Amino acid sequence: MNFLFETISLGMRNLRLHILRSILTALGIILGVGAVIVMSSVGEGRIRQTIKEIERLGARNIIVRSMKPAEALQLQQGQQQGWQTSYGLTRVDLRSIQDHFGDSAIIVPTKGVGSYVLKDRFRKISQAFGTTPEFIDLANLKIARGRYINQSDIDAAEPVAVLGAEVARTMYPYEDPLGSTIRVDDQVFRVVGVLRPVGLAGGAGASLVGRDLNQDVHVPITAARQRFGDLVVRRTSGNFSAELVEVSEIYIQSPSRGDVLLDAKVAHRVLEAKHDGMRDIEVIVPYELLEQARKEALAGNLTTAVIAGLALLVGGIGIMNIMLATVTERTREIGIRRAIGATRRHIIAQFLVETGVLSIIGALVGVAAGIGFSSIVEVAVPFLPKLPFVGGLMDPSATMPTALTLWSIIVSFSIAAITGLVFGIYPAMVAARQDPIVALRHD
Repeated sequence: MNFLFETISLGMRNLRLHILRSILTALGIILGVGAVIVMSSVGEGRIRQTIKEIERLGARNIIVRSMKPAEALQLQQGQQQGWQTSYGLTRVDLRSIQDHFGDSAIIVPTKGVGSYVLKDRFRKISQAFGTTPEFIDLANLKIARGRYINQSDIDAAEPVAVLGAEVARTMYPYEDPLGSTIRVDDQVFRVVGVLRPVGLAGGAGASLVGRDLNQDVHVPITAARQRFGDLVVRRTSGNFSAELVEVSEIYIQSPSRGDVLLDAKVAHRVLEAKHDGMRDIEVIVPYELLEQARKEALAGNLTTAVIAGLALLVGGIGIMNIMLATVTERTREIGIRRAIGATRRHIIAQFLVETGVLSIIGALVGVAAGIGFSSIVEVAVPFLPKLPFVGGLMDPSATMPTALTLWSIIVSFSIAAITGLVFGIYPAMVAARQDPIVALRHD
């Protein structure tokens, strides 16, 4: 035990005598560990944000969406004055799905109507969606103020509206929208509620939904059908388009996650019989994308681990080079120690203690630096667009979420410590093999 303490004390003393060299030697380990932790925290933050957005859509949900077929897009591009087309889901499709699933699943249709929302002098390009009261729970939405659509609104086809967070903020910057009226195209609706902001403005969630939910206006589906019909006309400068779409989307919520994939196949078979090739219908299963995102997370973690190994390998080589130079520099000291009774085991232990201490201290400093820089990145990135020179090159809404993972800290620290010891063995053996007489003669 005394030998161990004396060896550690001697190793620490030698490191203190050459403090600058010790710091520079450990710098490779510090930068390697810190970089690995920052990289893994940025990657994990993005992956978690993607998974969160997908989960927001509901892991038990299946989204069947009307989509414009390729031939309709070609027609739109070829017509100069205007065009009309019919595509997508129908009410017959909705009844077929309801008949096949019965009470085993919650089925909610949506119907897109209107092209803009108008309130006094405020005009906003936005689409209203007719839906049912179940949609708020199925889509994981929350009410900020007021209420959502209820069954009495559906039964009476009441002209009431629930505004998305961004629509409410734009239309009512200084007043409470509850009780006021807005126009969707030329139809008047009374505002009864405002939704909380949702994080689907960008990323995986927005691509799945196909729009920003914060820009939505929700109305009773019966009022949407009664006031707008099935033909949606949009006018632009010198042109117009007319689309006949009876049902924009059908949300199907399975009883459990285990039923999702089977229910998605059932829905696909039901609709495939009436829509040849499924050219105007898209079936989206967030659960499949959730599993895919998790697999990508695992692949990303493995990639980070490989990069960690390479980065720390470079740090270990740096330690070995410095320690080899130290052996040459301290040859006479090694000869004196051997002459007064130190064995090869003592010499090896001394050099391994020095490399081990350098590696462990470097790993600890690297962990602290990685954690600190990860926190700084998440806080600092949203402010970068406001800077005078950098701001013009960045998206004003740029964010970089980070999420520290225990595995990255443990793995990088362990690899750093082991790498330092492994690469310290060779210089230690070189030192131990020195002939005491030759070493004493070394100048």
